[in-house]
Amino acid sequence: MLIKTLKSSDLKESDITPENVYMNRRELLKGMGFLGAGVLLTNSASAKAIDWFNKDEVAQFKTTPLKYKTDANADKLILTPEHKVISHNNFYEFGAQKHQPAELSQGFKVNPWQLTIGGECDKPLTLDYDDLFKIFPLREEVRRERCVEAWSMVVPWIGFSLADLLKKVSPNSSAKYVVFETLHDPEQMPGQADRRLGGGIAYPYVEGLRIDEAMNPLTLMSVGLYGKTLPPQNGAPIRLVVPWKYGFKSIKSIVSIKLVSEQPQTTWHKLAPREYGFYANVNPNHDHPRWSQASERRITSGGLFSRNRIETLPFNGYGEEVADMYKGMNLNKYY
Repeated sequence: MLIKTLKSSDLKESDITPENVYMNRRELLKGMGFLGAGVLLTNSASAKAIDWFNKDEVAQFKTTPLKYKTDANADKLILTPEHKVISHNNFYEFGAQKHQPAELSQGFKVNPWQLTIGGECDKPLTLDYDDLFKIFPLREEVRRERCVEAWSMVVPWIGFSLADLLKKVSPNSSAKYVVFETLHDPEQMPGQADRRLGGGIAYPYVEGLRIDEAMNPLTLMSVGLYGKTLPPQNGAPIRLVVPWKYGFKSIKSIVSIKLVSEQPQTTWHKLAPREYGFYANVNPNHDHPRWSQASERRITSGGLFSRNRIETLPFNGYGEEVADMYKGMNLNKYY
């Protein structure tokens, strides 16, 4: 008999939702024919499923159903309803207020698109829009997401491993870090054209990882969520997901990935180094200068200001998979 040993970071149904709600939704999806690997929810069908949580009107955005391979978490009920994930966003290129990215990004064009991967590697590569969805088999990964602002979600991302992409370009011995850059297009991204709207950030947005972090199996290149392509406010057509780090590390709408030998200057760290460290590992024992990081508000099916306060876990609960990368480091100094 095959017995699966659960990791401490694995999401259990008891962590996500009451059993009766989960079982009822499973029966609903069975009746609608949506259970099983590779079966996807259309926009309208997804809206019906989300209504199971909440009778609020669900905003509809233009996304495309994807085909992907599900993992062990794929049939679990996600605590954060889709309409909360696509309407409560930090994407300053489309405005610094949480509602603005969904409102101001709907004319954003993602096709054609080019993603270049180069730098310290032997086989640099350029991918177009279609390549993003066929270069590797897509899979679903259910992950906790923690914002530096002390709120959190649980999201069913769809994508492929960043490690697989980097192996394809054959990094050389000088590749110590990976630098990511967001599209710079002020005509499409009003926050880049108006510094007041865009939070005073110097664009283009730049983020970085150490090479071992980039090669960790948890590090995902996401092209979708909830069975569909990413909406623009969530980083279409491709974004990074690094679930043990604060959300600002998970850069959106990426056009460039470069392998480099030196630690890069990243956008938020350069702007406010005391508040936004380069590593940005979720750490309940290291507070932001202006608020505690010991707990977080989990965004659920309730109202935006529902009191869903939970304790924050070191590395956002993924310590078993990632803590060894930081052995011996002072995580209050290298925050």
